[in-house]
Amino acid sequence: MRSDNITKGLERAPHRALLYGAGFPRSAMNLPKVGIATSFTDLIPGHVGMRELERAIEKGIHSGGGYALLFGIPGICDGIAMGHSGMRYSLPSRELIADMVESIACAHSLDGLVLLTNCDKITPGMLMAAARVDIPAIIVTAGPMLSGRHRMRKLSLVRDTFEAVGKCQQGLISEEEVAALEIEACPGAGSCQGLYTANTMACVTEALGMSLPGAATALAVSAKKKRIAYESGRRVVTLIKEGITPSQIMTLNAFENAIRIDMALGGSTNTVLHIPAIASDAEVDTPLELFDKLSKDTPHITSLRPGGDYFMEDLEYAGGIPAVLNCLRSKLKDNPTVCGCSIAEIADRGEIFDEEIIRPLENPYHAEGGIAVLKGNLAPEGAIVKQSAVNEKAMHFKGPAKVFDSEEQAMKAIMSKEIKEGSVVIIRYEGPKGGPGMREMLAPTSALVGMGLTDTVALITDGRFSGGTRGPCIGHASPEAMEGGPIALVQDGDTIVIDIPGRKIQLDVDEKILSERKSKWVQPEGRVKKGYLKRYAKMVTSANTGAICK
Repeated sequence: MRSDNITKGLERAPHRALLYGAGFPRSAMNLPKVGIATSFTDLIPGHVGMRELERAIEKGIHSGGGYALLFGIPGICDGIAMGHSGMRYSLPSRELIADMVESIACAHSLDGLVLLTNCDKITPGMLMAAARVDIPAIIVTAGPMLSGRHRMRKLSLVRDTFEAVGKCQQGLISEEEVAALEIEACPGAGSCQGLYTANTMACVTEALGMSLPGAATALAVSAKKKRIAYESGRRVVTLIKEGITPSQIMTLNAFENAIRIDMALGGSTNTVLHIPAIASDAEVDTPLELFDKLSKDTPHITSLRPGGDYFMEDLEYAGGIPAVLNCLRSKLKDNPTVCGCSIAEIADRGEIFDEEIIRPLENPYHAEGGIAVLKGNLAPEGAIVKQSAVNEKAMHFKGPAKVFDSEEQAMKAIMSKEIKEGSVVIIRYEGPKGGPGMREMLAPTSALVGMGLTDTVALITDGRFSGGTRGPCIGHASPEAMEGGPIALVQDGDTIVIDIPGRKIQLDVDEKILSERKSKWVQPEGRVKKGYLKRYAKMVTSANTGAICK
């Protein structure tokens, strides 16, 4: 075992002494040593319930014949970090999480890992580390939150708080109503109730084969979730004994299956950052074009919030990810999983209990998958749109640009009602380097929705969007403005043409004029002058590569 490095031989007497000092029993010295990387924190609703799951995982590891060792991993709540400078740290925290898990697992020669996670950047960071360290590992996602209730109406965070801000600004609801919604929208522990980034990544993880069947949708407060946590702890010991590591599971087949699940569900656009980053650490190539190729061949078969009206709890009761795999069975590539069954076997056992929540392939909500990759002279290296959350009448859009060099500038204009119907809002210098940190734009997109401009105003950014975004909102424009990408050259009044079915995003300005603008462009100074974000801005690559650090 790897842990023999710290436990075997005369020369390891000091090491054993320190382990004994930590309470390690002599009788457990020869057992597999399994790290539980827990992202428990009081700061995030998705993570506050993890203490019970830690206990369940620990019991499972000991029942399986291993010895459990907990260590902490930090987490950031995107919803709380949203709309201010704190959001600059969200995406960069993914790299920190991966580095921290790698550091602890390697420094302490752990034999295996159970990675307890839930929210947006924490799950991909854990998966990146699992791929990089390549020791037996299982992901346990802590589960979705129950829907809120107000006057017998089901509530979710994004639609009933972020979008409520715009409705209140328009005079459609009162501040008293907003106050009632904000206290009822999040009734307890769990990740936000729709198919936002946290839950999308949980579904992707299960489809990758890196968590046990049912893990993605089992609710945070449920006994089922505790049972899955226990079985994950027990199962990882078997993986250690059998020598099964993530590199045997996270193959190209697995990534293609995960992308298909994402497209079928209509998941968050952030997966186009996270899946390539995980694949990079797994030494598997998943170019941007692969997402578009699979999207064109994968019908969108669920209608979950934000684009639809169903909740994660509905997907759970309709059969969860095994049921979605069953529906997609003919399109999947078989691959091993951490549970010991192949993905095909899991798909065969899946049952669909509601064909409106999970529709058959011949009766989809949309013929294509949730995400489309757009290219053109405004984003020659690609841009991303969640097409499943765009109204049919907004799939083709043409209008004058209204340009802002930060999210704060744009938000001020939106809340001041300066944005008119037919406009294309440009928010730039918010990419991986420019932000730095590629902030999510949920506040401005939700405000536009709440103000009734969902289908009549488009938004383009080199930043990114939350899984809660809906409407013709295009992110990840690459190259970003900070690198001199064409988005840096747009001026107020320029005509922008968006053709989502045709996969085009075009700046309708003569190339000679653009060349003149380019010759006069000067790269601005970075916004952050010190600390981690300054280092991150120097190391991070473009959004079309997954915004990985090199």
